[in-house]
Amino acid sequence: MKNPAASRRVLHSLRISDIDFVNSNVTTRSKKTRKSMGSRPVPVQIMAELKKYVSGLDTEQEKLFSDNFNQKRWRKICEDAGLADLRFHDLRKTFGSMLAQNGISTAVTQKLLEHSSPDLTNKVYTNVDPVLHHAVEQLPVGDWL
Repeated sequence: MKNPAASRRVLHSLRISDIDFVNSNVTTRSKKTRKSMGSRPVPVQIMAELKKYVSGLDTEQEKLFSDNFNQKRWRKICEDAGLADLRFHDLRKTFGSMLAQNGISTAVTQKLLEHSSPDLTNKVYTNVDPVLHHAVEQLPVGDWL
């Protein structure tokens, strides 16, 4: 998703039925085409928190969030957390960078971010290559100083 507003729209359109608590997946669909964009794995710890959140909702509620998740609401959340400059899209960039820093391959990161090419994934999202860092750390810098 290149458009940060599109990311917010996907978040706002999530339905409780899109969540598979057993397999720790969330299925999203394009708001524009209404087609499924596939299942996305979610860490078990986050699923546990999500399950707690959902258990407190009205049983008649279909959407995960009952109110509109918009730019104004995002700004308020950021201000309350002391992160005034945080953009919603920064979360996506952090996700991609953290995958790379933890040794996840570009191919896997590309698939999780739904990129059309590995070049886009490498240029924009994975600004840290753990293999390169590991290689540089192997140099006997102490002997040179």
